[in-house]
Amino acid sequence: MANVVVVGAQWGDEGKGKLVDWLSEQADTVVRFQGGHNAGHTLVIGDKVYKLSLLPSGVVRPGKLAIIGNGVVLDPYALVAEVEKLQGQGVAISRDNLRVADNVPLILSVHRELDALRESGASGTKIGTTKRGIGPAYEDKVGRRAIRLMDLAEPDSLMDKVERLLAHHNALRRGLDLPEFKAADIHAELSAIADRVLPYMDTVWQLLDEERRAGKRILFEGAQGALLDIDHGTYPFVTSSNTVAGQAATGSGMGPGQVGYVLGIAKAYTTRVGEGPFPTEQDNDIGNLIGERGHEFGTVTGRKRRCGWFDAVLVRQTVRTSGIHGIALTKLDILDGFKDIKVCVRYRLDGVEIDHLPASQSAQARVEPVYETIDGWDGTTAGARSWADLPAQAIKYVRRIEELIGAPVALVSTSPERQDTILVQNPFET
Repeated sequence: MANVVVVGAQWGDEGKGKLVDWLSEQADTVVRFQGGHNAGHTLVIGDKVYKLSLLPSGVVRPGKLAIIGNGVVLDPYALVAEVEKLQGQGVAISRDNLRVADNVPLILSVHRELDALRESGASGTKIGTTKRGIGPAYEDKVGRRAIRLMDLAEPDSLMDKVERLLAHHNALRRGLDLPEFKAADIHAELSAIADRVLPYMDTVWQLLDEERRAGKRILFEGAQGALLDIDHGTYPFVTSSNTVAGQAATGSGMGPGQVGYVLGIAKAYTTRVGEGPFPTEQDNDIGNLIGERGHEFGTVTGRKRRCGWFDAVLVRQTVRTSGIHGIALTKLDILDGFKDIKVCVRYRLDGVEIDHLPASQSAQARVEPVYETIDGWDGTTAGARSWADLPAQAIKYVRRIEELIGAPVALVSTSPERQDTILVQNPFET
């Protein structure tokens, strides 16, 4: 039975929470492998709604082992706050069901402040970050000066590592004419939280190998979307980590040969939060209608999402860069009642048609969508649980998307309720 990787096939907010929850019921272990507490997942289980930013979705289900891998950047205070919030909702969380990689880099106050300063600055390019310190924490990881979770377990050498970190950050702050951070303050910030996060620490790569050898089903849960990948996304309007499926291996310590089925999640239309190119954006009544029907507001930020037609060019690109085996198509019901539905099948760049999104920032800003118009449907798809429940034209829409993106639709989601899903292929049973 395959281990399963779930990745967003667009710019995030594709509805991964519902699908990951559905899959986590079948899994034994659920792993977060990148990002930080800038990710937002909403789970609806019975009459309870859980909003997660950092913890793997499987943590709300009894008997599942939730793991935060080394590819994540961890705000220890955010972790404790999210754990306490879920515990207040009746979810049992302890070392029995939550482990955190010992080599995970930590997000500190220096990172949060630097992120906010950059994003709020009057000059330069605004990326649209959540100002939570994600990017600066990844910079310190690559710069080999990060404080990692294991460092909290070695208090005698922690101050030296803090001073090494601040040698960089205080130089930046002097250049910005800001007061410098004091090493003692950062040391106190870490010492105050250490005893509350260290109980979850583990050697995750080894733990996952043991789980695999024991025949456990492992689900790898991505955050954001593949089009926000630091290498393969719409750079520089991207997140600070790799969000494609290959990161499931490096962000957890699991060998790539042990990562099995890749499930991409895509909305039946397209949304984006923040800045950056969006070829099919509908900044008009159509976009507003899609946003209202789909309740398109960010789980973490509350920001209104930009909305537009389905972009088959981008999803086809993601299918290839993430090695996607099947797509879970979400929010099909939001398109109910549209007389005509457009799908972007190619781009036009400076008068020439192309079949991919170029890497150049300026070229991305200039591409124009080439649309194919598909007849809409009068009936409703909301709550459908089988193909027989769908209007014939809705099925044609799904089939056409399959042709355009070069991957089969493995599931169709027709409402936020977990049961309202048309299952074509179970990723765990391939």
